[in-house]
Amino acid sequence: MTELIVLMGSGETTPTMIKPHRAILDRVGDAPAVLLDTPYGFQSNADDISARAVAYFKASVGRDIGVVSWRRRDLPPVEAERALTSLRQAEWLFAGPGSPTYALTHWRDTPIPGLITKSKVVIFASAAALTLGSHAIPVYEIYKAGLDPHWVPALDIFRELTGVPAVIIPHYDNAEGGHHDTRFCYLGESRLARMEQWLPEESVIVGIDEHTAVLVDLPTRSVQVVGQGGLTLRRRGESRVYPTGSTLPLEALADTSAAAVAPPAPPAPSEAAAEPAAASVGQVAEALNARFATALAAQDVQECVAAALELETAIDDWAADTNVSPDHEHARSLLRGMIVQLGQLATEAHEAVPALVSSVRAAREQARAGRDFAMADALRDALTGAGFTVQDQRIK
Repeated sequence: MTELIVLMGSGETTPTMIKPHRAILDRVGDAPAVLLDTPYGFQSNADDISARAVAYFKASVGRDIGVVSWRRRDLPPVEAERALTSLRQAEWLFAGPGSPTYALTHWRDTPIPGLITKSKVVIFASAAALTLGSHAIPVYEIYKAGLDPHWVPALDIFRELTGVPAVIIPHYDNAEGGHHDTRFCYLGESRLARMEQWLPEESVIVGIDEHTAVLVDLPTRSVQVVGQGGLTLRRRGESRVYPTGSTLPLEALADTSAAAVAPPAPPAPSEAAAEPAAASVGQVAEALNARFATALAAQDVQECVAAALELETAIDDWAADTNVSPDHEHARSLLRGMIVQLGQLATEAHEAVPALVSSVRAAREQARAGRDFAMADALRDALTGAGFTVQDQRIK
């Protein structure tokens, strides 16, 4: 039976979630841990997404996980039974990006929903998180294909396990739209306000910000918010926000009134002053590029090299991020630019050396001719110290 439900708004396979993943996996020890691939099963790169997730958990989190492939409901009987057996044995179940409606189509009226509730730890992120509530946003259909706003029935597993009639919305604080509102999993305020009116009266929207996890501990009936953002409980346009670090009773999820629970305590001064971690490899790349530019202007080659190496490491660290964006290519472009500029700096330095050496030699010859041997010796020592060999001719 499920003991812990973890809802992630995004960033489920990025450096920002490594620490939460490690703590969560500690709860199951060496018990089987699996990734369920259905939400992205329609994508041509599904195998690559699975491989990147497995590599992320092994390299970054320090845990081997398996992959349960259930990309369609009409699997051959042997494949289906193999997948169901793996799910029955798993105590840690993870599902993430893709399409919530695709996942629902291929989970509904199968043993999958029942097996989800049997796993000790359930971690559903992004698209998968949408499926656990009573209603789900058909994200692709509305945001990409232009269908009129509407809800689709979801699994309602969250209410089954907690008693809370939740509608779960990840990517709650999404800002990819720039000039247009893409909050609330790409709905924006106007569409969410309309759709909210179509929900049952008791429904509560559970919004999880990006790079944020909400841990619902069923034995202790407590809820903890970790990561970079917050948890929002919304009903009929009225919201309560719980920032990262907040802990609240499970009962608070079902009551968003002002008197329901005490306001969350503000972060400790040290936490409030801490610089927020980057939410994408693009942010990391921009920060390191600015650092590189400052070092280059100061002719600090060691700092330039350090910034370039850190960017290369960051690109590798964020390689498992399933968020589709141009950030990775942009980061690589900045890294290539750093390498080119370092090459130019080396070329300029190399070209300047002969002229510099000639000037020092000329000054030394002039010092010797004037019998200023102390200066001549000092200039000779400077040249030999730089790796040059100095051979003198006798002065007559």
